[in-house]
Amino acid sequence: MIRILHTADLHLDSPFQALGRERSAQRRAEQRSLLEHMAAMAREEQADIALFAGDLFDSDNAFAETARLIETVTADMAIPVFIAPGNHDWYGPRSPWARLKLGDNVHVFTEETIQCVPLPALNMRIFGAAFTGQHRSPPLADFRPPEKEPGITDILVLHGEVGNPDSPYGAITESELAACGMDYVALGHTHSYSGPRQAGRTVYAWPGCPEGRGFDETGQKGVILAEVSPGECRVTMRPLEGRRYEVLSVDVTDRDPLAAVETALDRDTARDIYRIRLTGQTDDAPDRAALTRALEGRFFALELRDETSPRRNIWEGREQDSLRGLFLARLWTQYQAAQEESERARISLAARFGLQALENGEEPPLP
Repeated sequence: MIRILHTADLHLDSPFQALGRERSAQRRAEQRSLLEHMAAMAREEQADIALFAGDLFDSDNAFAETARLIETVTADMAIPVFIAPGNHDWYGPRSPWARLKLGDNVHVFTEETIQCVPLPALNMRIFGAAFTGQHRSPPLADFRPPEKEPGITDILVLHGEVGNPDSPYGAITESELAACGMDYVALGHTHSYSGPRQAGRTVYAWPGCPEGRGFDETGQKGVILAEVSPGECRVTMRPLEGRRYEVLSVDVTDRDPLAAVETALDRDTARDIYRIRLTGQTDDAPDRAALTRALEGRFFALELRDETSPRRNIWEGREQDSLRGLFLARLWTQYQAAQEESERARISLAARFGLQALENGEEPPLP
């Protein structure tokens, strides 16, 4: 069995703008360290080859330290490394791949047409292709399966999107995968782990990103360790202990918001980036500033959202001849004119905060 380390979609040097300058720089440094963790895993698992299925870089503006680390880590792996550039790090004269000084053990595919690299020492053939621009045509549409050779393992590494025939990002169909003749197809592009999949006799998978970069990439992430031989393939996800993005919804109906959140946090979150959504019905809007101060030390970064709804009818009294009534009447006019539910929610929240401010100092009714 050939042991393969398969990763994709690192998006090195991502901006992380939401975290601020200092923490975004820290996150980029931590992203780079993922390469070293992968190299260590490859050694520990005695991997025979490593496959990088595109989007290692987030753009063509790679930092110098990132480029140097890729050169060093891939060379130190001391096993064949194959790279299939994707839509973010597509191959071209000015791309990072054209500028890097990579070791003899590293092969970067540079053409959109699928190429073959034989590895006779491992009784295998590696097929692959590159994006040469931000979009590309379906890579398997005109691919003719190679003639199978006894005892030879055939692997294909690609960056592309499965199941969406209209995708401009290297659309791949199940029927094409079934017909491609590969023992394993190592894919990239989709940022969540696929699990092992099968089309005909072909096993294929994508690992997702090895570490989340936003709240659309939540949970534990990792890389794939695949064991492949002619006609046989086993795919396992191996987690990486990086930072996690998580979204947590907490119902604070009839509960103290701080106590409710602390009860819901059932694990150590000090390394993680959290978005906490407060839900339920409350008499008064939760004090987000105070909650943030009380909780922010438990996370690397925290975003707190108030999505509660008022228990009472906040528009009651809008016809009264008072400061409260005038305030509500003006917002009620805006509420009725709003076209989007999100806009109505913002107006309702403004009404709740305004009422809180008025309740302790409402002026007497106007004459």
